[in-house]
Amino acid sequence: MPAYSTNIRLKFPILALILELVTILLYALFVVYDDGKTSHHEGGHDKDNSTDHHEENPVALYPMFQDVHVMIFIGFGFLMTFLKRYGFSSVGINLLLAAFGLQWGLLLQNIWHLDDGKIKLSIEKMINADFSTATVLISFGAVLGKTSPVQLLIMTLLEITTFCLNEHLAVGVLGASDVGASMTIHAFGAYFGLAVARVLYRPGLRNGHDNEGSVYHSDLFAMIGTVYLWMFWPSFNSAIAEPGTPQLMAITNTYFSLAACALAAYAMSSLVEHKGKLDMVHIQNATLAGGVAVGTCADMNIGPFGAMVIGVTAGVISTLGFKFLSPILASNLGIQDTCGVHNLHGMPGILGGLAGILAALLGRKEHVTPGIQAAALASSLGFALVGGAITGLIMKLPFWGQPADQNCFDDSIYWEVPEDEEEAGESLTQADHSKNKAEA
Repeated sequence: MPAYSTNIRLKFPILALILELVTILLYALFVVYDDGKTSHHEGGHDKDNSTDHHEENPVALYPMFQDVHVMIFIGFGFLMTFLKRYGFSSVGINLLLAAFGLQWGLLLQNIWHLDDGKIKLSIEKMINADFSTATVLISFGAVLGKTSPVQLLIMTLLEITTFCLNEHLAVGVLGASDVGASMTIHAFGAYFGLAVARVLYRPGLRNGHDNEGSVYHSDLFAMIGTVYLWMFWPSFNSAIAEPGTPQLMAITNTYFSLAACALAAYAMSSLVEHKGKLDMVHIQNATLAGGVAVGTCADMNIGPFGAMVIGVTAGVISTLGFKFLSPILASNLGIQDTCGVHNLHGMPGILGGLAGILAALLGRKEHVTPGIQAAALASSLGFALVGGAITGLIMKLPFWGQPADQNCFDDSIYWEVPEDEEEAGESLTQADHSKNKAEA
């Protein structure tokens, strides 16, 4: 492993300010307030809907927007705080990437739908911008602890660009139905992150790292993220659904899928763990898989029982993935997936895509065909893997301030950390070493 310089005093401010200045310039040229006079369909994620989402009340969607916003900034941020020495980075870098990503995403998502050469800003477009940011935060989980803020800003820039291209093809051109974005956000974000993680593979971490674990309070903080995501996921899957019955179905299907998934995840965790004990990693993550998996067909007439079946299946495969598949990916394929995004977003995202294909085959939504749904799933996986590999190669260049192996999963490399916390971390590391020697 080469010795990298982790001093980002010039690299990070210069990159961050250049990206923001370019974004401001583009907003000055292209973005205006929505005056309500547009009559054509607004650009957005769910372009298969034929109706205009513009409301008489321009802030009618604001409660949904705030729910999604909470998921992005609190849910995703705190979900990644399980690492015992990486809480500042989990929450803090999450905020950084989301703050840039939502600005960049709004521009690129709507570049295909200019109105007199302008992007007319609305709450729906802001929701879609948050959705684009979610893909980056999913991928962030795969490389958590092993990358610098500079690398992650570059990943945000490239991933959202790739995401918008795929979204335009899958939903805008092909006309696939993916209201909760199982395919275009979750599967895409997971496999993009896994491709990046594979390119950035660190042989020195194949046997783990002292800081690549949790402590009691860090797992408790991560559960805060889990609970926020679990509570607000119905809004995520229904925010841009067609108003009326489809939106109601999206809410209720997500609601029951999550509930069934939680029971399945708890049951499977007890089944596969020693003496039937529950594993907090499973509870933090697999309980959310139902929200991911039901996304594609959330607004389809699958019935509450159908949503429950999807939720149970998602909970089972996600828990089994954390227990058995993650070690295989790390040891055999060189994919070091820090947060297990393959188990929470990747496999459930594919499950959601397959459920959407089946629902289309059964005629659960008008004007939706299984062939188009399958093409959208294939497109999302293809763009993710190719885009992630290219992005990983760019991030691997040796001057982005990435940490050396021994400095991974440690906030003190890029943050000012209180001295007592540093001392506690050193004591904890020494205690771990002593415990390992005693066990040996």
